[in-house]
Amino acid sequence: MSNQAPRVPNRAAVAPVFAWWALQSAIFYGLTLLASSLPISLSRRFGAWGGAFIPRILPRRLDVAVDNISRALPFMQAHPLWNPQNPPVEELAHQNFRNLGRNLVEISRLYHGREEGVLDVIELRGRENLDRAKGKGKGVVCFSGHCGNWEVMALALGSIFGDGVVVARRQKNPFLEKMITRMRMRYNSRVLDKQGALRGILKALKKGELVGILADQAVLPEEGVLIEVMGRQAWASKAPVIIARASGAAVVPVFIHREEGRQVITFHPEYRFSSDESEAGITSDIQALSRYVEDFVVAHPTQWYWVHRRWKRAFAAGAAPLDEVALLTAG
Repeated sequence: MSNQAPRVPNRAAVAPVFAWWALQSAIFYGLTLLASSLPISLSRRFGAWGGAFIPRILPRRLDVAVDNISRALPFMQAHPLWNPQNPPVEELAHQNFRNLGRNLVEISRLYHGREEGVLDVIELRGRENLDRAKGKGKGVVCFSGHCGNWEVMALALGSIFGDGVVVARRQKNPFLEKMITRMRMRYNSRVLDKQGALRGILKALKKGELVGILADQAVLPEEGVLIEVMGRQAWASKAPVIIARASGAAVVPVFIHREEGRQVITFHPEYRFSSDESEAGITSDIQALSRYVEDFVVAHPTQWYWVHRRWKRAFAAGAAPLDEVALLTAG
């Protein structure tokens, strides 16, 4: 065993990082306070304006959104939930950023304890599906994605049901993390760090709590399986299926969307897993759950997180996009 003393971080090197984090947190606090101080109707317009400004600052994010929507468009147009009167691709992308801006304003209001116009205008649909799943006494995995204002949904579920647990990646900035944690605790919403969250998830489910999992982003190949997402291959997390099978918890797909000045949270019936516990069976269940996200995206194309590279790494892993597979087989 080595007697060498552990290395102590150089304070001179660490200080600028902490100073930058502190400045970030101060800016965040100031902007959220400004947004929350406005009347709700004005604050949403302020948020939409801020969201529209994001592509000017981060033009590459707009490029990603436009590319993602363009590639998914053939799938969406062939889907029965697609509205043929939806605007062109670039306008959909810009509306998506405006919606993200509204999301940020609403979260700001909740952070500063101003729920009026946000939590008090939420409508629950299909609540009987959740009540039925909770009645089994083994907890509920609320399966969802980065749809609508997913942060408001998490806080609303914690506030309404009093036992919300969300799996998320913690902020690198400790000051910002502390501020966000304080906000969540106000609404009975706890966060489990995505890294090493399994034990906490199983403990919460054993107590009969709700555990929210957003499972619509690309994962590393060793963490997931390849499925079809809007006509192309993508890596998807195995976590919701593995957790549900290990705990016996019910899985209820749940999503939130904007509708005529209010937010609507919809609980779908409990998802019934196949009896096949092989890798193929797990993949089939994950594919089936992903279809719920697809249905949401097609029905509400401006309210999904299009700026994420959902299909990254799939082609590099040897899985050609489905449209390319079709071209190869046709040729």
